[in-house]
Amino acid sequence: MGVPLLDLKAHHEPLHQAIMAALEQTFRSQAFILGPDVGKLEERVAAYCQTTYGIGVSSGTDALLVALMALGIGPGDEVITTPYSFFATAGAVVRLGAKPVLVDIDPVTYNLDPTKIKSALTAKSKAIIPVHLYGQCADMAPIMDVAKQYNLSVIEDAAQAIGSEYGDGRRACSIGTIGCLSFFPSKNLGCLGDGGMAVTNDPDLAERMRVLRVHGSKPKYYHKLIGGNFRLDTIQAAVLNVKLNYLDGWTKRRQENATRYEALFKQSGLVQNGNVKLPEPVYRNSGVKHYHIYNQFVLRVEQRDALMTHLKQKGIGAEIYYPVPFHLQECFLYLGYREGDFPESERAAKETIAIPIYPELTVEQQTEVVEAIAAFYR
Repeated sequence: MGVPLLDLKAHHEPLHQAIMAALEQTFRSQAFILGPDVGKLEERVAAYCQTTYGIGVSSGTDALLVALMALGIGPGDEVITTPYSFFATAGAVVRLGAKPVLVDIDPVTYNLDPTKIKSALTAKSKAIIPVHLYGQCADMAPIMDVAKQYNLSVIEDAAQAIGSEYGDGRRACSIGTIGCLSFFPSKNLGCLGDGGMAVTNDPDLAERMRVLRVHGSKPKYYHKLIGGNFRLDTIQAAVLNVKLNYLDGWTKRRQENATRYEALFKQSGLVQNGNVKLPEPVYRNSGVKHYHIYNQFVLRVEQRDALMTHLKQKGIGAEIYYPVPFHLQECFLYLGYREGDFPESERAAKETIAIPIYPELTVEQQTEVVEAIAAFYR
């Protein structure tokens, strides 16, 4: 039968009328640039993230960029981050002339290992970018302790983690200096194109980011800052205002799918045999509701590349997030890192595979996925 990695048609079909009505309203208003829906979405998403201010921008990448710009990060500065993330995490740092200084990941969560941060600090260190990878919060308490001790800003890359909760109940984006979100269509809250948002509790940083997203102009055509064109389109904000109403339900279904996978994989014997290692939701027993929002359900597996080929032949959607850590990317070779410098990131890049976890996934589809994987290891 086959199972896609993501089924956006099934995802959007129940919302068809509501989304089309929102698009029609935007079209009739003709307020395509920073129209009322943008401000409405900013307020709602900021509150959802337990923050005060939201600044809608053109992508998750631009959210990182505008956050770094607002903090004055530039040439000569260093930013601590992970080698194991989507390219934009390090790419945004380099675009501003700063240097990403990499710290290896925790092999259980795939997030930045806080115990390794101090050894990477120098007099040039200005910020830390922890990534809440796959939908689970990084270990923020020790990260914030280091940041406070060394007077560093913290930018939370929560592109995959809207609403995800740390073990103490604080949500992704509310703990650091600025939080960054992506509304790319594959995200748990996705628009119909590119979109993003930066959120913060700092009114001065919020205002600075608002100005930076319109070329640094305030009032119009008067520039004290050099910014960029980072605006979130009203059309995308209108769609997101519809979809935000359903986000908690989708998260619940993703969590239910994850729990079902755990049972199915254990029944198959793949976990006991060591063929498959399941993701570990490390905050599940802390009592928080959104202990993991499962933007991806990522397995560690034996013979990963051969399994990937097998699943493709069976029509099962799968993806590798991510096959090449930053320090081994050709464009970052100038940083001077070598293979072996970040063994956990390199191991994850060779062993992990993401399988379907979207909310509309059926029991039958999940069973098909697990049976296809089991067939490979027989």
